[in-house]
Amino acid sequence: MPKLRYGILFLVLLLALVACSKKEDTPVDRLSAYVDLWNEAKFTEMYDDYITESSKEVFGKEQFIERTEKLYADLDISSVEVIFDKPEEEKTYKKEEDVEFPVQIKLETIAGEIEFKKNVPLTYNEQGETKNWFIEWDPSFILPDLSMHDKVGISTIQSKRGEIYDRHDKAIAINGSGAEIGIVPEKFNAEADAEKLATLLGTTADFINEQLNQSWVQPGHFVPIKKLPFTQEEIYNEALQIAGVTSMKAEMREYPYAKSLAHLIGYIGQINAEELEELKDKGYKESDLVGKRGLEQLLEERLRGEDGIQIYIEKTEQNGERVTVAETPAVDGENITLTIDAEFQKAVFVEMNGEPGTAAIIDPKTGETLVLASSPAFDPNELALGIHATRYAELTDDPAEPLLNRFAATYAPGSSIKPITAAIGLTAGTLKPEEGHTIEGKKWQKDSSWGNFHVTRLYTAPNPVDLKKALVYSDNIYFAKEALKMGNKQFIEGLQQFGFGEEIPFKYGLRTSQISNDGKIASEGQLADTSFGQGQMLMNILHLASTYGAIVNDGQMTKPVLFADEKKSEVWKEGLLSAEHAAMLQEDLRAVVTDGFAEAANIPSPKISGKTGTTELKSSQEEAGKENGFFVAYPTDDPTYIIAMMIEGVENKGGSGYVAEKVANVMKTR
Repeated sequence: MPKLRYGILFLVLLLALVACSKKEDTPVDRLSAYVDLWNEAKFTEMYDDYITESSKEVFGKEQFIERTEKLYADLDISSVEVIFDKPEEEKTYKKEEDVEFPVQIKLETIAGEIEFKKNVPLTYNEQGETKNWFIEWDPSFILPDLSMHDKVGISTIQSKRGEIYDRHDKAIAINGSGAEIGIVPEKFNAEADAEKLATLLGTTADFINEQLNQSWVQPGHFVPIKKLPFTQEEIYNEALQIAGVTSMKAEMREYPYAKSLAHLIGYIGQINAEELEELKDKGYKESDLVGKRGLEQLLEERLRGEDGIQIYIEKTEQNGERVTVAETPAVDGENITLTIDAEFQKAVFVEMNGEPGTAAIIDPKTGETLVLASSPAFDPNELALGIHATRYAELTDDPAEPLLNRFAATYAPGSSIKPITAAIGLTAGTLKPEEGHTIEGKKWQKDSSWGNFHVTRLYTAPNPVDLKKALVYSDNIYFAKEALKMGNKQFIEGLQQFGFGEEIPFKYGLRTSQISNDGKIASEGQLADTSFGQGQMLMNILHLASTYGAIVNDGQMTKPVLFADEKKSEVWKEGLLSAEHAAMLQEDLRAVVTDGFAEAANIPSPKISGKTGTTELKSSQEEAGKENGFFVAYPTDDPTYIIAMMIEGVENKGGSGYVAEKVANVMKTR
């Protein structure tokens, strides 16, 4: 028992000796340990074990722990790096003297890196049962120059959406302005005029009254109701005639060419839930605007700017002066220039006069797309501001389908394809231009194996019917006979050489032109129909214009382009025609205008060459059906552009001659 007592006594003495021999912390040791905890964001331990009592009394846990943690969260601080370079020489520090050491602080925040130096003061004193070096702390340890009563804020630096211009730097989609219609309550008679104003602005009286009854509204305030684009000047002027209604200038996306370029350019609008779900990983928010149609949607990534972020300190004791702590500048969206000629497009659109149809104009040498029009159209300025359901229903219920983008679709080209059929036959060697067919009457079939199927023609050409007469008189029977001579295989291969069945190499999605639904021709009757653009053949209007490029370019089709920064004059297809055959077809297409049924285009200047086409859309039970009229043309003496236009419903307007006249009117303006 005595031995055990002596053993315990020995152990106690040994522990006391070890304790007495333990080296005391230096301020360097203390700061090193504090920095380690700081880098690990262990704020509670830092506060409890390392901060002076005087700092705790002044700032408390609310400032040290809660404020720090909240700011780290609010500023999205993803990493903290505090660097303390210990003094190289060991030194004895007097406990009665305060010391301080510099540390380097780096924070990765939502607005970029914050880096600053901080001199950390330490003092030796007794706190509770502990004597050691403690840190004199203040809020400037969190952010540079931050004091207890300062406010830390985050602001967004708005970027600008990129703008779109035409080939002559004319504005097509810009960050412009319009008017915000509003009400001064004390001057407005809601009972008498709310319904009238609501009808004008395409909203409801209930909505107007809700705006007027908001808690912040005072008699002399301006209460915003609706933004109006510059294109709605009549509505604007009429609204301002109502007592108490006024306006303010408002920033908005502006489309100066309005309906003329609507389908190509599209518009922007408030992001919806489905779009937000798809785009949220790219930084989109509920308040963002996004491209809804056309190039605004297609080029969203290029047009959309990247907002900047600023972290600032509002110095409450210095009259609210703001001090920027970190800032990521805004990056504006890219400005984009098109090959489109906006004035040329406007002339085409005006000439189409709201009739359903489409038109494309290309430069056959460079491939530059000068016009891509769809008629009728909507006003993108109106839709960009948020259209009322009643007004949107008017657009969707309109039988002319103003929301339908016709230049992206395909249509049966009718006789406008005949020059391409001729080109295929000439190149294949099956079509001899000087040889004619003797054709009697307006109906023909190869033999009785065709049953009730006949090829019909509208006009009777004098026999023998050669290539030139067949084009001038648009003789379906001639082209049916030539297609039969070529045969399915050769004709299909020829059409494929002209780009049928393959994606059009264009940076705006266009439907692929087709020979038939399955790319095959199943019968002689279908072969005959396809030769003059009927059957199941469908063609895109831009592709149609491009195919005529082979006629003016000695057998070469140029890749169509839309953007000014794209490479020009790239070959899409070549070897489609010999120079001799191309010259022959050019002569024939001039004769179509001077001697044929495109006489409406036979104007003094410019001289025009081209080919008409009409397709009849009907079921077998109908006597007659709707007709689409085509005309593809170019200036005879200087084919710097090719225009292809289609107008729907020309059956009572003169057929394709009606379209030829419209094209001629457009060409007069150049």
